[in-house]
Amino acid sequence: MSREDFRFELGDGVAVLTLDRPDQDNAFSAAMGRALSAAYRRCDEDDEIRVAVLTGAGRAFCVGADLGAGAETFARQDDASFSAAAVSPPAFAIRKPVIAAVNGHAIGLGLTLALQCDIRLFARDAKYGVVQVRRGVMPDAYAHFTLPRIAGFAAAADLLLTGRKFQGEEAVALGLASRALPAEAVLPAALEIARDLATWTAPLSVAVTKRLLWESGRLEPEDVERKETALHHHLMGQADAAEGVLAYLERREPRWRLRVSRDWPDWPD
Repeated sequence: MSREDFRFELGDGVAVLTLDRPDQDNAFSAAMGRALSAAYRRCDEDDEIRVAVLTGAGRAFCVGADLGAGAETFARQDDASFSAAAVSPPAFAIRKPVIAAVNGHAIGLGLTLALQCDIRLFARDAKYGVVQVRRGVMPDAYAHFTLPRIAGFAAAADLLLTGRKFQGEEAVALGLASRALPAEAVLPAALEIARDLATWTAPLSVAVTKRLLWESGRLEPEDVERKETALHHHLMGQADAAEGVLAYLERREPRWRLRVSRDWPDWPD
């Protein structure tokens, strides 16, 4: 699967989604948004895909909106067709883990797209910032949902209201990234995590865990307990619950049988 401004590669259960405008530091284009949306839908639906890794070609991850139109960059849009989401579905809504291999600068929409992902690795010396308030617009791509959940209200207010830039080590300190690495090490490290997930974790177990994790911020403790219990009842007694234990005891790779597309539970209210 190859599209304008975007590359999709699949191997051993890992889909690598590459923002591919390296000469423009992967400035976000309409074609890129359409292709990334389609790739996310495929990742959600295709049981052969266990994990997705989102990265950028060249020296940047994504420097945000393409400013080539100058003063018209943020011209008024048609009410019916415009969405600040940028992609649909967002990464947090698909039922597979999405790892952001932020290999270089991630500015504006570039960073807010990375914040949608479940695990984020950042290049240590690159520049990051949700800079939209310095461009006369406002943060997008669900940043008002993702950033407070990831880093807390105080850090979210600092970054969203000031639009200031920072580097990888501060991203780790703020909780935005799991690790800050040399730029050339980011994608290999993300792929190592992805391959481990694709081999050793049960697909349906991961999928329901991811959904409940992102949902949990809107729930009371008793709601979480009720949903965890209902989902345990769906998983216990099934093939993967037996296989996970046997594979561990026999010191071998598990052979998972449940499929996200076929065995997804009725989601508890």
